[in-house]
Amino acid sequence: MNKLEHALKHQLNEDKAVKYPDFEEMWTRIEQAERSSSGLRGSSTSAGSRRTRSWSKIAAAASLSVLVVAAPVYAAIHYNWGNLLSSKEGIQTALDQNLGQRLGQSITKDGVTLTLQTAVVDENRTVILYSLDVGKHVSTDFWHVKGMTLQGTKETDNEYNYEQWDEENQRYNGYFESDWVPGQDTEQVTLTAEAVTATSTQDLEIPLDIGSLEMQSFPIGKEGMKKVEIRPFAQSKDKLLLSSAVTFDDPMNPKGIFPQIVAYNGTTRVKDLSGGTFGEPGEHGEYKMNQYLKTDDIAAGQTTFKLEYTKQEQNIFGPWNFELELSKKQMESGTHIQALKLPLETGDTDNTIEKLSVTPTQIRLSIRTEGKSFRRQMPYQKYYLEVSGKTLEGRYFGYSKEDSKLLNLRFERPPGLLVNESTPITFVGKYKVTIHTEDKAPTLLTNISTEKQTLIREVGGYPVKWTYYMQGKDLYVETGSEDPHFGGINQTHLGESYDNLPGRPVTPGFSGDGNNKSIDVYKDFKDTEASVYMYYYTTDDPDKETRVQLQP
Repeated sequence: MNKLEHALKHQLNEDKAVKYPDFEEMWTRIEQAERSSSGLRGSSTSAGSRRTRSWSKIAAAASLSVLVVAAPVYAAIHYNWGNLLSSKEGIQTALDQNLGQRLGQSITKDGVTLTLQTAVVDENRTVILYSLDVGKHVSTDFWHVKGMTLQGTKETDNEYNYEQWDEENQRYNGYFESDWVPGQDTEQVTLTAEAVTATSTQDLEIPLDIGSLEMQSFPIGKEGMKKVEIRPFAQSKDKLLLSSAVTFDDPMNPKGIFPQIVAYNGTTRVKDLSGGTFGEPGEHGEYKMNQYLKTDDIAAGQTTFKLEYTKQEQNIFGPWNFELELSKKQMESGTHIQALKLPLETGDTDNTIEKLSVTPTQIRLSIRTEGKSFRRQMPYQKYYLEVSGKTLEGRYFGYSKEDSKLLNLRFERPPGLLVNESTPITFVGKYKVTIHTEDKAPTLLTNISTEKQTLIREVGGYPVKWTYYMQGKDLYVETGSEDPHFGGINQTHLGESYDNLPGRPVTPGFSGDGNNKSIDVYKDFKDTEASVYMYYYTTDDPDKETRVQLQP
């Protein structure tokens, strides 16, 4: 997509008849493509700065007459998607090789037009690129295609879609991705969407006192939100956790509100630290959030806090149904799949690399993990492939619905990377996290009261600080270590049985994130002593690395 002349070759790959085009439309498409090729991919140009046409329409029609048939196909495959595909590099790579399947189907409802432009289908995934024309654009609104899914297929592991505003063309660009792929070269499916919605971002100032570590509750009364409860936790001298929950009038129907707490110093928004979570359901349908802030970025009495949320402005109900014939045939020449049986590292009998799948858009590894369910996790937290002198960084996409012991790692293919059955490919795993269950001894908490008390107990050779206190009717237990090689305690429980009174985690726990601090709460605790047991703890080895030769 870097040069306009690339557009002229695509019709060689398309054997369907194409209608004689409207020259005005053809010119517009070619001009848009030429503008996009003049700069970096993802750049945009405002309408006011667009270059005027230097050719007359008659001259253009004459000089481009031999290219008439190619123009519609070019527009579908080589449309400038901006930075929409910045995290889907393999899809852009396929489009640059003219490997997309033109769709060109549109549905218009209430003045809004959803157009499926291009499909990219191989043995790893199905991706459909689309545009959304909403007419007059309101800058405060964001449009989204809701509930997009493939019908008439088996249940898939992952289906999701994403939109991005295209300032130059004054419409939204989007992609839909599914793990489903045709079982044969070509298959009939239905792509459906529940609705197309417009939302705006709203906010409500919250008089949060970060100087108090007590639970604070604030009424909302908007968009079905009843109240928000927020509790600050000092994670360290330079890190603050805001643990909050929004309660809805109807806990079964939160309507996609997506609330979050945001902090401002004047008009400058304070950036959250990494590791936060949003949307965990509470016991009574609450929307739970955990957000980390740098202590130096906020100050009592100087920083204002707001509850930011999404308000639905318009909802165009569907169904929006598209009947499609999707094919993976054009991808076959660049695809090969190998069955493997390679241990993740020497002596590891629990984790085995089972399959390597190479397609023109992506390289995927399937890894089988054995053992008890809580131990079935990838021990290495960072994943790379070394291929022909290039290093590809992988993404973890969880376990298969069809096989609970099989997880997938995906690596996008960059432009110009040639891979066949004889290409050397090495898997590199870094940052090892090990789960430990051998410590069965309890930690005794005595004289439990509203006063914070601490004790140091060694866990796996690491000094772990336990802090405990009552707040209201609830017992809070905080754990953490100053040694970064201690990964953290995942969860605690009272009594020797795993099923006996488990603590409810307040904080999220992510392996290998460098944060070993965790908080559990025991509701309605009535005693003054407690024997607290660990389900398990982890240790971190950031420098540990494993290398596995996958091929040849």
